[in-house]
Amino acid sequence: MALVEIQNVSKTFRTKVAGNTRDVHALSGVSFSLERGEIVAITGASGCGKTTMLRIIMGLEKASGGSVIVNGNQVSGCGYDRGMVFQHSELLPWRNAVQNVAFGLELKGMDKQTRDVEARRYLELVGLGHAADRLPHQLSGGMKQRVGIARALAIGPDVLLMDEPFGALDAQTREGLQNELMAIQAQTQQTIILVTHDLDEAVLLADRVVVMSQGRVAETLEMRLPRPRPSLAALRGNPEFGEKRLRLWELLKNEMDADARKAA
Repeated sequence: MALVEIQNVSKTFRTKVAGNTRDVHALSGVSFSLERGEIVAITGASGCGKTTMLRIIMGLEKASGGSVIVNGNQVSGCGYDRGMVFQHSELLPWRNAVQNVAFGLELKGMDKQTRDVEARRYLELVGLGHAADRLPHQLSGGMKQRVGIARALAIGPDVLLMDEPFGALDAQTREGLQNELMAIQAQTQQTIILVTHDLDEAVLLADRVVVMSQGRVAETLEMRLPRPRPSLAALRGNPEFGEKRLRLWELLKNEMDADARKAA
């Protein structure tokens, strides 16, 4: 049995336009699954439903139909079996790095001494052991994202959900964090679902890429690039990397062309 099963998920929003109420179908019949230790990227043009799908898996939104199963349990709300990393770190400004990482453990009822030890362990994992006592305003953007990753991992989730976690960072910092994420995943075998609009990032990080179009799964591509993978700069010379990236671009271009024809 797969660790995560997305089964025929749909999501409909009711909106009012010019006084008229109509339904907007954000997701329609979305199905895919993840095995333990797998990284799956979800990509697609803006408005395709990828972030809505991630929020439903997390339990932040309720599906209109279908189901999400994580480790045999149906998702009905947020839970400690899922951790979330957002595009912006969303750190509590009055807590230092170790206190931010420990926040989820505190909510779980772990005693202060134990959660402090655990939080420091995860800060070491993301390379921030030296910054444990710094407040968020004393951290760079990349460091804040590392704290966010450590906080999500510290609760021991079955699956880590990442919503464009490196999208707001400069190119150099982004590539460094991509490499660090691959190293952490190799060490922990963490199952990850990653939403990204960056095609290079999708091919670099994922075992499979789910391409969404207009709320549906348009295609799923297998990434057979061996692990451990080199940096993005080194991988760009790999013929399969170029082939997969080109296929992703063709799928997204077809969607954008279709949207342009509808708007014409």
